[in-house]
Amino acid sequence: MDKVARVLTEVFAPAVLAAVLPLIVGLHAAGSPVKGLGWGLLASLFCAVIPYAMILRGVRRGRLSDRHIGERAQRTGPLLFGLGSVLIGLALLLATHAPRELVALIVASFAGGAVATAINHFWKSSIHAGVAAASAVVLVLIYGPALLVTVVVVAAVGWSRVRLRDHTVAQVIVGAAIGAAIGGVVFGLLR
Repeated sequence: MDKVARVLTEVFAPAVLAAVLPLIVGLHAAGSPVKGLGWGLLASLFCAVIPYAMILRGVRRGRLSDRHIGERAQRTGPLLFGLGSVLIGLALLLATHAPRELVALIVASFAGGAVATAINHFWKSSIHAGVAAASAVVLVLIYGPALLVTVVVVAAVGWSRVRLRDHTVAQVIVGAAIGAAIGGVVFGLLR
């Protein structure tokens, strides 16, 4: 079961979801698939690729424990760096007149990251569960109730984080609740 949990943790990691979701939203929101893909790639670069590259660099240099930054005390720097990267990406999306839905997604990503960073200062909530839950809510808001099936992914991610002893049940529930609430409210209001 640990092998299944590890696969779920890696396949649905925050960086993976933060890279894929802007592509989906960009393609959905833009009038042209080429433009939608371009904007989605731009958003993915600043919301996932650049922050994750910084994390990998920290792991290689021995400053971070692992790719998922299991040590709470090590999370603040990478989270703040990620927030800065998201803000730069957001500014570029606004400057290039990206679709409203994609901008709303990135604002929601920033809001979720800011809340996760603030909470992390005191407690280790599950960012895996938060990003999975926010992604599920966004997909349901865009594509309708048929995508409620994505809640299964949120539950599987939560289970994997507890199974691997990276989080407690409470940390997973709080992370998922925060992600779903911010994703639903911020994205829902701005889209």
